[in-house]
Amino acid sequence: MTVGIVGLGLIGASFAKAYKEAGWTVLVHDIDNSAILMGKIAGFVDDTLTSDKLKDCDLVLICVYPQATIDYVKENANNFRKGGLVMDSGGIKRVVCDECFKIAKKHSFVFVGAHPMAGNKYSGLKHSRATLFKGAPLVLVPETFDDMKLIDRVKEAVAPAEFGSFCLSHADKHDEMIAFTSQLAHVVSNAYVKSPTAAEHHGFSAGSYKDLTRVAWLNATMWSELFMENKDNLVKEIDSLITELSKYKDAMTSNNKDELKQLLEDGSQRKAELDG
Repeated sequence: MTVGIVGLGLIGASFAKAYKEAGWTVLVHDIDNSAILMGKIAGFVDDTLTSDKLKDCDLVLICVYPQATIDYVKENANNFRKGGLVMDSGGIKRVVCDECFKIAKKHSFVFVGAHPMAGNKYSGLKHSRATLFKGAPLVLVPETFDDMKLIDRVKEAVAPAEFGSFCLSHADKHDEMIAFTSQLAHVVSNAYVKSPTAAEHHGFSAGSYKDLTRVAWLNATMWSELFMENKDNLVKEIDSLITELSKYKDAMTSNNKDELKQLLEDGSQRKAELDG
């Protein structure tokens, strides 16, 4: 089996390593030729993925930014294998799937949106590992939900990554949920460390500080694109958070201890209801 991987960052390189360990032939495209050379030297890249080699791929995984994903699919629409499986791995789905579903249908290949729920605070090839996705959930956004043969085909195709579970979602629902579970957390963490007090945190910080600031360190280019493409959902979540924070602030400024206690109890109960 042959996999084509577009983009050799953390996600793409981790896929490349996983597929190589599973015995697949791994072809890679990246705008940085030195990354491809490094992959070849390290032994997890077999060759460069050129446009004419796309037809040889049983699976193509596109691991670049949303607009770059759309551009690559448009530019290579005639080069993908007829009936071949093409998947992305980006953090938003509406804009990507809207475009790529149409292109795939017109040019007779299969596109499925995908979002691995895995990663870390570091980016780049040097932090990649074959086990990055092991046990992690994979969200799938197919064009239709009644084609179980396609879902089985996708599961078989991504088996080398060893995902722990699969979740089917519509593109709009995916983006709504990701605004809450991921994007809002990154915004809050990034804003939190801008407190003037943060410069003096050493010696006073423990688990709470580390947990809240873990995702403050991010790839600004990538995340700004993701935020802007999903701004309707993300702004809604930010507004909701501001409303809730205002309640805590108002309780304290008005010296209403009972109200503050109730707010804290409500939040604690809500966490228990959500996660057990």
